[in-house]
Amino acid sequence: MDRIIGIDYGKKRTGIAASDPLGIFATALETVPSAKIIDYLENYAREESITRFVVGFPKNLDNTPAEAAADVQVFLEKLRKAFPDIPVTLEDERFTSVLAHRAMIDGGMKARDRRDPTSVDKISAALILQGWLDRQTAREGGISFAADALSIPLTRSRKVSRTGKKNHR
Repeated sequence: MDRIIGIDYGKKRTGIAASDPLGIFATALETVPSAKIIDYLENYAREESITRFVVGFPKNLDNTPAEAAADVQVFLEKLRKAFPDIPVTLEDERFTSVLAHRAMIDGGMKARDRRDPTSVDKISAALILQGWLDRQTAREGGISFAADALSIPLTRSRKVSRTGKKNHR
């Protein structure tokens, strides 16, 4: 089955996520040592068909590449060399670690488990991939699972009177 792989690359650890075969949902897979990421992906590719890599790219708030972007560039060269026929898409990874922590809290994960950095890395990879998947779905006119304030249509406000009738403003 075809899979899209999300990657949150770091100097020490790399979070990995994969899409479902339909390309709708991202699932956190594993966090692997960065030195072994290409081996991990090659083994994964033997079991599943990879159609694209979505790699988190670190940026500053002013949209310039962050300091860690140099490490990601080195990784991208290795990835493209190992998988020359698979397209690679860069995805803004700002705030994914914060969102991953929030998801762990909201999901009821215990504080002791949230301190494990491997959890944050693989959840961040899933968030990176899910954001990309949602934008692709929205571009194709499908249902998006992303909360994008710009995509919410503005409607006339409705005020409900004391009698329960809706009044349009």
